[in-house]
Amino acid sequence: MFQTAFLDYLKTELPANTSTIEAVATALDISYDAAHRRVSLKSKLSLDESIALAKYYNLSLDRLFEITSIEYVTIEKTKHIENESELQQYFEDSYQSLLPLLKQKGSKILYSAKDIPLFYNLNGDTLSQFKYYVWLKLLNPELATKSFDNFAPSPALIKAGKQLGGLYNNLNIEEIWDITSINSTLKQIHFYFKAGQVNTTTALQLCDLLKKVITTIYDKVLSEAHPFMLYYNELHLMNNNVLVSTPNSQLLYVPFTLLSYYKTEDKHTCKEAERFLKKQLQNSKLLNTAGEKARNSFFNKLYAKIDALKQLIEATQLLDFE
Repeated sequence: MFQTAFLDYLKTELPANTSTIEAVATALDISYDAAHRRVSLKSKLSLDESIALAKYYNLSLDRLFEITSIEYVTIEKTKHIENESELQQYFEDSYQSLLPLLKQKGSKILYSAKDIPLFYNLNGDTLSQFKYYVWLKLLNPELATKSFDNFAPSPALIKAGKQLGGLYNNLNIEEIWDITSINSTLKQIHFYFKAGQVNTTTALQLCDLLKKVITTIYDKVLSEAHPFMLYYNELHLMNNNVLVSTPNSQLLYVPFTLLSYYKTEDKHTCKEAERFLKKQLQNSKLLNTAGEKARNSFFNKLYAKIDALKQLIEATQLLDFE
């Protein structure tokens, strides 16, 4: 009974023009004759073979055993991060997870940007090092009293970050932003400046580097050389979900903690996420094709937020009576 149900499930999930016998032979690395015996139920699929087929074609075995209306999804959680070496490992694992997907022709990323996408903060400059400082400070109690001036990330961490960030260049990317996507970075700069853990000069430099990030994104919107599309959504708050799609598979990343993600390749879940995100796109303005007025209005609002923080920092310095 299981084998029949599993093979029926496999048939519905296979790419077009792929026979079940061919699929079983390919995934299990067996002859067509041996695959035919299994498909025709003359030979039994072992548990190991069933798992191998499920992994090869991203099938959720849970769905074969559902007895209620509740849907169960198999997920993987990225490791918890508490120190610099674990952050480096997180970058390296993320790189290894994404690389084989993004190397496939026709792959694309759809990013619901509650915050500025992670990849823009990994180039090794002072702003990216500040982001490492913020993340580690929130995750590692030992850094509670350390100022940013006394924080020096290891060359290995910077290298791992650059490697992961480099994956994002020249990809087929769709990002959905709203005006608040920049807020968390602004709040972090302001908070640690007010806490005395980032000095005035550095805080102003961070603002300038943040403005540089926004300008880089603006230039990508205008450039025809980048397969990049930026959408402005005024109706919904984003959630930092990331959907990676290739011609044959999808992978959904859902935020769990500060940097940790749940990720799943469950086809039904990824399709549901894709439908939801595409509805968001339909309710969004594509800034690549929007008129100059609408496009500049969006970016000018972001620049104004950064300038307002700079003025606040400068005014604090000016009004310091001590």
